[in-house]
Amino acid sequence: MNISDVAKKTGLTSKAIRFYEEKGLVTLPARSLNGYRTYSMKHIEELTLLRQARQVGFTLEECRELLALFHDPARHSADVKARTLEKAAEIERHIDELHLMRARLLALAEQCPGDEGAACPIIDNLTGCCHHAPK
Repeated sequence: MNISDVAKKTGLTSKAIRFYEEKGLVTLPARSLNGYRTYSMKHIEELTLLRQARQVGFTLEECRELLALFHDPARHSADVKARTLEKAAEIERHIDELHLMRARLLALAEQCPGDEGAACPIIDNLTGCCHHAPK
């Protein structure tokens, strides 16, 4: 299989496939006599795992760990589950942080008259001081 076939089957671009190869995340493909990369079903599986793991928030390093588990016939599903639950907890913490950020932004917006005047409680709050409109 050539890189464009792999791109179609995995939903990745050729550029992304080459990026993952350069980062050492996927098994290097064999080269044909003319120097073109030749991919196998193993590559499809690795790249599909990468694409889907990235879609649910795994970092490149975490993807490297998942790929190592994928290649380890002695892996324990408990290890994969633990990593998945850790990622879910991390995402939950980020969601909580985003909710707090949103609440703060809405509170700041509520304090601002949003008129033509220069006085802005949002700027005052974000700078940590009280600025007054020039006279």
